[in-house]
Amino acid sequence: MNQKTIYLIRHGQTNYNRMGIVQGGGIDSDLNELGLQQAQAFFEHYQHIPFDKIYTSTLKRSIQSVKQFIDKNIPWEQHAGLNEINWGHREGTKITPEEDAYYYSVIESWSKGEIDLRIDGGESPTDVVTRQKPVLDLILSRPEEKNILICMHGRAMRMFLCLMLNYPLQCMDVFEHQNLCLYKLHYSGNMFTVESYNDVTHLGGLDIPTIS
Repeated sequence: MNQKTIYLIRHGQTNYNRMGIVQGGGIDSDLNELGLQQAQAFFEHYQHIPFDKIYTSTLKRSIQSVKQFIDKNIPWEQHAGLNEINWGHREGTKITPEEDAYYYSVIESWSKGEIDLRIDGGESPTDVVTRQKPVLDLILSRPEEKNILICMHGRAMRMFLCLMLNYPLQCMDVFEHQNLCLYKLHYSGNMFTVESYNDVTHLGGLDIPTIS
């Protein structure tokens, strides 16, 4: 039977996160010092898991977050379908009160079911899930991969969880996240269940940053 355990994590902290600057699929930032410490803490906690495969986005912050697992010669693939949502004209800019109000108005519209609404110059939730679905289908088509590590991005991860759990996309905000948090899911062959939700116990005494 095609059963799997998926360890789904968000990347570690970047300076964009720390400074409140918008980073989406068009910003290819590196982990900062705290982000590297978070990646190290996750590795130390989960290096005993016999991962069959690693999947990341094509963005550096997701790859750097699992680099120590990759360095163990675990098979690894990167897919643009797992990249963060494109936040359009807001990417790379400091959030002003006016832009913040616009952002939250878009998020509210999504929560009301307007999931085809694109943020100005960027993507809609429907756009994101459309590129995510072939990646999920590929992962599920490989019965030999039992323990899987996936590293991606906050907003995109919320949508990916909706896709896996068959939730309506407008419910994506029920899936909270922090830098280097873990969602552990089991796949029975026909459905997913969640064992761990936004788990950061592996970060121990590290300073956990504000979500950004």
